[in-house]
Amino acid sequence: QVQLVESGGGLVQPGGSLRLSCTVSERILSISLMAWYRQAPGKQRELVADMTQVGNTDYADSVKGRFTISRDNFRNTIYLQMNSLKVEDTAVYYCNAQNWSPIEFTSWGQGTQVTVSS
Repeated sequence: QVQLVESGGGLVQPGGSLRLSCTVSERILSISLMAWYRQAPGKQRELVADMTQVGNTDYADSVKGRFTISRDNFRNTIYLQMNSLKVEDTAVYYCNAQNWSPIEFTSWGQGTQVTVSS
């Protein structure tokens, strides 16, 4: 079972920035897809950003141009740089790993709270 540990959440004012980190217990280059999801109170969990093994990225429309997903292969860590934060970005953010071959699995981190408020 792949272990994911998030960090970096906190309280920030609107317009501010935060960087989330997700440390992975396996080589991230061996995992098909790494992603960040978020879940706001009373809402369904939604995809924020993802990155494939070869480095292709995709973003939710609501965060395009403000958030950036990246990775450090040596540290087996995935990052989510969040700029120009809005109140509606407030949520618990989860790191996610999905693999399809040769072993299929999906793993989740414990989540980290991001609160955007003045």
